[in-house]
Amino acid sequence: MRGANRVLVGLSLTLLVCSTLRAQDDSDKINSNVGVVVTRPLGSTAKFVNTSWGFTGGAGYNFSANHSVIGEFMWSALYPSGGALQPIRVALSDNSITGHSNLYTLTANYRFQWQGGLLGVYFIGGGGWYYRTLGFTSPVTSGTGIACTPAWLFWGFTCVSGTVAANQTVGGYGSSVFGGNIGVGFTVKIADPSYRVYIEPRYHYAPTKNVNTRLLVVTVGIRY
Repeated sequence: MRGANRVLVGLSLTLLVCSTLRAQDDSDKINSNVGVVVTRPLGSTAKFVNTSWGFTGGAGYNFSANHSVIGEFMWSALYPSGGALQPIRVALSDNSITGHSNLYTLTANYRFQWQGGLLGVYFIGGGGWYYRTLGFTSPVTSGTGIACTPAWLFWGFTCVSGTVAANQTVGGYGSSVFGGNIGVGFTVKIADPSYRVYIEPRYHYAPTKNVNTRLLVVTVGIRY
């Protein structure tokens, strides 16, 4: 339910901002978008995170029919995989251990687009703030003599000489870094003056603590 609440609040705020911007300027200079995302982890991230979902929204300025800048917010629930939790459960003989992870991004992006009467295509890329949070449902204490594996580092435990620091309690942590993204999008005009459905695969990278965040994010939404 908390994830659903985030989506409802985020979509409401995005639509409010978009409506306000368009009310202030009825020309084609203001652009905005809102959509649902499916997040596929890549590389080392895929060892600890499952495919997940979230939402995105943004608004920006069109310098011309081809060139635009867009500020965007994205949230994705990065569901921890068995590879992230099972080593902890086995080492502590506790199968009840569960956790959660989220990614929040706030980015500035450049878009180069071609828009026909019905179909359009664009390239987009940029960078900004990437904030990934991880946490256990209840704090976990490491015990003693446990071999250090990537899963322990992923959850924020400290290792010393190849073993997890003894009797270390971790509830969760966050990693805030600068990251970047690049992608391509395809649009279909659905209404005047410029309402378009879009689908957009985009690659995101951020050097977050202990395990880098690498994601393929596919967005389906509406641009106007």
